[in-house]
Amino acid sequence: MSKVMVLGAGGFIGRMITAHLRAQGHEVIEGRSAEFDYTRMLTPPDWLPHLSGLDAVVNAVGVLRDSSRRPMKAVHQHAPIALFEACAQAGVRFVVQVSALGIAGSETLYARSKRAADEQLLAMHAQGRLDAAVLRPSIVFGRGGASSQLFMTLARLPLLVMPDAALRAQVQPVAVQDLAEAVARRLTCAAPAVLSVVGPHALTLTQFIATLREQLGHRPARVLALPDLPSRWSARLGDHVPGQPWCTETLQLLQQDNADDPATLAALLGRDCVAAENLVKAAWAR
Repeated sequence: MSKVMVLGAGGFIGRMITAHLRAQGHEVIEGRSAEFDYTRMLTPPDWLPHLSGLDAVVNAVGVLRDSSRRPMKAVHQHAPIALFEACAQAGVRFVVQVSALGIAGSETLYARSKRAADEQLLAMHAQGRLDAAVLRPSIVFGRGGASSQLFMTLARLPLLVMPDAALRAQVQPVAVQDLAEAVARRLTCAAPAVLSVVGPHALTLTQFIATLREQLGHRPARVLALPDLPSRWSARLGDHVPGQPWCTETLQLLQQDNADDPATLAALLGRDCVAAENLVKAAWAR
């Protein structure tokens, strides 16, 4: 088995990845923000002292909002690129980058910063400097996730007022444990360098919230579409409320689909992922 460092091990996704890796017998080094400051570790020498003896590194660090304390460009782009170069120099065998689906056609800061790191890692992989995998999940659902909590709150409302984009754009929610298992399996199993991590079926965001509401035992909610201009106003208000995921960037990301073919992921896992209609049970079964 491998010696693996999980960066972001204290976060929603990182905690689950750490648990799955340990369950498979890997030795896991937990990289937490107290020791690894992505706003300051922006050159390969900042990372090299921490990589000795590692077989693999999993980067599961990410932010939903840009802020002066955790600038998105540093956290998503500059620090990871420095990390990847350091891994190549240190002889780390394998790097897994937990990225995001739907960033290819978006010009949001979130998408551009994530995409820049992905492209650099994939270029290094193509050059033979290290082996790598980029996992791109759709909406990740599970207990402890900030966006998951928002969706659960919305699912409890009898009246749902949603941006027009939420009535049209397709998402493919995936259980956090399925994402974590995909990371763990990818360390030992062959798969494409870029892997979409998605649930079995695509649905609109409004339909997804409706499935959560049904799982909570509630009758269908009344849904009203919020026109474009009020949607933008609400997102701008969200820009000024730290700690919650609704903001201008989120609204812009809703403008396009966040879905893909689930077959490659199912082949890697050897089973279908948790379906949207079973996500609440799966999240609270642990």
